[in-house]
Formats: sequence, structure tokens, C-alpha cells
Amino acid sequence: MKRSLLGLGFVVLFGLSAPSWAGKDDHVILKEALNNVVTVSQIAKLADETGVTLTGQITKHVKSDHYELKDKSGTIGVEIDDDIWQRAGLKVGDHVRVVGEVDTHRYKPTDVEAITVEKLAH
Repeated sequence: MKRSLLGLGFVVLFGLSAPSWAGKDDHVILKEALNNVVTVSQIAKLADETGVTLTGQITKHVKSDHYELKDKSGTIGVEIDDDIWQRAGLKVGDHVRVVGEVDTHRYKPTDVEAITVEKLAH
């Protein structure tokens, strides 16, 4: 019985602290991104979860919801959820403005997780 209560206590403790693991809310990232209009080469110098806005061309569909975006300074991976992709009517070759957050990784290159994508006339 004591083990059950102890286990339940840990579940409650960790459950209540879960929001602190979640990172920044989208509205915070969007606000931050307004002040961080960057190029691909500048992203490597930014911290994880930094809100950014970048403009470039989608050059490749890598797999699933992973794409490659190129600007005058380089190329970076961009994660664009299917619902965002479809809502914007995107295709490979489109010029876009991506607002999202820097996503650093231990064993793979830094990329950007898109919150919004706007198709640009080119």
C-alpha cells in the first residue's frame, strides 16, 4: 500500500511539473520571431527555442514533414506539419516566409520547427 501511495505521489509531482518541460508557448515564439528576422547562416549561432523569421525557397522534400529551405546564405532543414503545409498550399520550389523556433539537437544538425508559413509571390 505504501508503494502505491509513493508511486501515485511521484506521478502527481511529475505531472504537475510537466508544463515546465514543454518549452515556450507559440505566442511567445511568434512575438520573439518578429524581432529575429535572420538568415540561414545566422541560425547556427542562436539558442534552442529562439523564435525566428526567415525567408527562402523550399528546395527539397526530405521525408514526412521535413523539408529543406535555402536562402542566399545557405540551406537548413525545416519541419512543417502537414496541416500548415496544406493550409498554405505549398509545393517544393515555393518561396516562403517561415516563422518558427530554432531546434538544436545533440546528434543532428540544427533545424527550424515552423509555426506559420506564408507563401510569397516571386
